[in-house]
Amino acid sequence: MEAIYNFRETEMNGGIIDFRDYQGKVLLIVNTASKCGLAPQLEAIEELYNKYRTRGLEVLGLPSNQFHQELDSDEATSDFCQMHYGVTFPMTRQVVLNGLGEDPLFTYLKDQSGKGRIKWNFTKFLIDKNGSLVKRFAPITKPEKMESFIIEALKK
Repeated sequence: MEAIYNFRETEMNGGIIDFRDYQGKVLLIVNTASKCGLAPQLEAIEELYNKYRTRGLEVLGLPSNQFHQELDSDEATSDFCQMHYGVTFPMTRQVVLNGLGEDPLFTYLKDQSGKGRIKWNFTKFLIDKNGSLVKRFAPITKPEKMESFIIEALKK
């Protein structure tokens, strides 16, 4: 079984995100889409990030056009997320969540959760300080509802 810390993703600016840098931290991974009706969750996710970052929370957004709700370029997505929702946490280049060309990170996360396909944008995965999946949250789960899980993971 592959550990979460073996993954790497490419940030929108072309930099490499090495998951080894997240060892010992709590990580919230979110598949995003700018044109999705759930995109306002980005603001609340940013608030959680700012509130708990000094205690060890990291957030990583992975935009996807799997459901045809993402902008045409990584630059447009980055600008949109920053301008409309104040996003400061790292965002990757667009990824595929399911099927042909699927990002290996999502294959891993889906296997760990045992819940299969990503059915919609804003599926969220909370990873503890040891790299284990704490919980997979449904797209409609509001970020505020995840806060108690984040606090508990930060305590351990």
